[in-house]
Amino acid sequence: MPEQQFPEPTVGALILNKEGKMFLMKSHKWKDKYVIPGGHVELGETMEQALKREIKEETSLDIYDIKLLLFQEFIYDSVFWKKRHFIFFDFACKTDSLDVKLNEEGQAHVWATPEEALKMDVEPYTLATIEKYLEK
Repeated sequence: MPEQQFPEPTVGALILNKEGKMFLMKSHKWKDKYVIPGGHVELGETMEQALKREIKEETSLDIYDIKLLLFQEFIYDSVFWKKRHFIFFDFACKTDSLDVKLNEEGQAHVWATPEEALKMDVEPYTLATIEKYLEK
């Protein structure tokens, strides 16, 4: 892959089920820590379109009631498996779906209460997203 020339805009979803539990998945790209699912915004996509597409691809979940929580700058942090510069746009959303099918990005998943999630091995950017959600 050629050297990165510009920051990459990405979207992530803090997904909540009907019981108020959050979806978290372990990812080898994040040193086997728990993360929220998400990915890159493609040319011609809105962030909401990208979020729905990425969540469907990575988890098979359908999401709705999408609200922006925060954005974060990620500049060559060692918590990711590659040297990258990202701009994270993280959203809170809901799902009624129960049938999770992870793609190769996720190795395992859990549904956790926010309090449980704070005690888990969560990567720091996901932790900041959870904390922001709890402020609201």
